[in-house]
Amino acid sequence: MFVCFLVCEPYKPSISLIYSGCVVEALEMSTGKIPFLEAVNGSDVLIPCTYLSCIGIKNLYFKWEFNDNGTMLTVLDSVIPIDNAEPMDVNIYRERVEYVGSSKGNNLSMVIWNVTFEDAGQYTCFGKNPKERGKNHSAIFTLYVVDELRVVDNTLKLIIVSGVGGCIALLMIFMLLKNFTIYVLDKIKEKNKECLVTSSGIDNTVNSLSGSRVTSKATPKKA
Repeated sequence: MFVCFLVCEPYKPSISLIYSGCVVEALEMSTGKIPFLEAVNGSDVLIPCTYLSCIGIKNLYFKWEFNDNGTMLTVLDSVIPIDNAEPMDVNIYRERVEYVGSSKGNNLSMVIWNVTFEDAGQYTCFGKNPKERGKNHSAIFTLYVVDELRVVDNTLKLIIVSGVGGCIALLMIFMLLKNFTIYVLDKIKEKNKECLVTSSGIDNTVNSLSGSRVTSKATPKKA
């Protein structure tokens, strides 16, 4: 395991620092949102690490360490004098390791070339910033080395997706049939209403004519 680690000098009160809109307790180290990687034996691997300090750095000491069954072995170390400056001579203590960090993005990453199973484990990125006193900070990255990458079985995923898709399709068909049925019933109701209105009008006309005939028959003749 490799560890990128930052160290701070003793600091009397343990309080947060507020600087330029930032609230920090000390230096912050990060090995990314996903702090692990599965690599194939013989491949080249990037072990990431970055740091953040709202109040800046001065003679920032950093190093990578590898956890060898509980014994922390230094992989590389160096000092960055000030912000936006490249580190001074980087000391590398392990074969097939190269420092690829840069002042851009506060990058302290390294590459392990042609990884072997012995390289698998935890790496710690460690840092110490004298401007931020009292605490050492670190972040861990775990490397897994395998013969070949595992093939993910997507059968279950396909079954679930197909089932969900089928249910959605059936629901859409049901809604279409429901809307169509409601539309047809509304049309039938409209026709029935039209028929009733027409029939009522015809009945009223017939009744009116019948009444007129009866009235004219009942009129007496003049003498």
